[in-house]
Amino acid sequence: MYQNAGVLPRRFVVERLVMNISNAIVVGAGVGGLAAAAALARRGVAVTVLEQADALREVGAGLQISPNGLAVLRSLGLESALRSKEAVQAQAVVLRDSQAGAQVAHLDLARLRPDQKYFFVHRVDLIDLLAGSAKRANVTFEMGAQVASIRPGPTPLIQMTDGSTRRAELVVAADGIHSVARPVLNGPDGATFSGQVAWRALIPNTIDHPAQAQVHMGPGRHLVSYPLRGGSLINLVAVEERADWAAEGWNHTDDPKHVQQAFAQFGGDVPAMMNGISDVTLWGLHLHPVAQSWHRQGVALLGDAAHPTLPFLAQGANMALEDAWILADSAARGQGDWLAGYQQRRHARVTRVINAAAGNAARYHLRPGLKRSAAHLGLRLASRIAPGRMLGAFDWLYGHDVTARQT
Repeated sequence: MYQNAGVLPRRFVVERLVMNISNAIVVGAGVGGLAAAAALARRGVAVTVLEQADALREVGAGLQISPNGLAVLRSLGLESALRSKEAVQAQAVVLRDSQAGAQVAHLDLARLRPDQKYFFVHRVDLIDLLAGSAKRANVTFEMGAQVASIRPGPTPLIQMTDGSTRRAELVVAADGIHSVARPVLNGPDGATFSGQVAWRALIPNTIDHPAQAQVHMGPGRHLVSYPLRGGSLINLVAVEERADWAAEGWNHTDDPKHVQQAFAQFGGDVPAMMNGISDVTLWGLHLHPVAQSWHRQGVALLGDAAHPTLPFLAQGANMALEDAWILADSAARGQGDWLAGYQQRRHARVTRVINAAAGNAARYHLRPGLKRSAAHLGLRLASRIAPGRMLGAFDWLYGHDVTARQT
């Protein structure tokens, strides 16, 4: 079942001597699962990835890789390869008023430190990079592998839907919001509908969209847009408050007319972008508590399986990358119950990120009135008078490097 890790660079051979495990199974070939597989395998662990799809297909949309997530990709040797995938280096985050598209605030990402860069990338391209890194480290892939249950134990057991079983010293559940392992470790999730839904779409870039993440803010809704693949495409995420529940998950097909009607009152470039939508998916945004238990007897949760977050800070993929690195680092350097150390090193940070993301929706969706006017005026003044301080408010997020030895 496991393949030899092969000849590794000297620094990884040294780390292998102190690894707490020799083999692992990762459930899920998403961003977090592939990053964990690559990070563990590069340290000498024999890793198998179980993925329920029969192939890594062209699915998904855009992702924002902020400097904290890029630090992990850099440490995996993938930063230059990311650029070769036509990832767009972001120049700014721009907040706009919905009515005419007027600029409210401009967050200049050029003010980041020289080693801190921010990219927009198609999810498929990032998956391809991470899968390639894992394969070069001799990770084994089992595609079309449906996991029925995961049982913690001295040697954790995975029961497959075809009746077969798998065992490994470590099982990493990177299987998303509907994780098989999360309820085993924590009981029922307790998720609640947030009162918001989101549409995703990819459209041709016919408006010469700049290398910016633009947020058009309107009453009870907002639209995020940014370019992908060298600027040839635009990724759209449109969020609307509503009382009606919608199913969780990002792959539910919807009629483009629904999102177009929801944003019919928006001005600026929004009408042109809305007219460019031919296919769109809809998902309900749910609030999940951060899992109380991320591990038990050789089973560990990672990414959305441990801490789903609303998309309003663009940190889902970045938190999964950070998790992956810390999990592998804890396996290499942790003493005693090293999985408890993994959770301890991550819990406070992901909780802060989730809370910050949840707070952004309220700021984006203010209704007309004194509160909205005052908030927009404050953003305009801060953007013009103290742009460095405005960007500095994100130091806790972007400046955090989990690959630094002191973490």
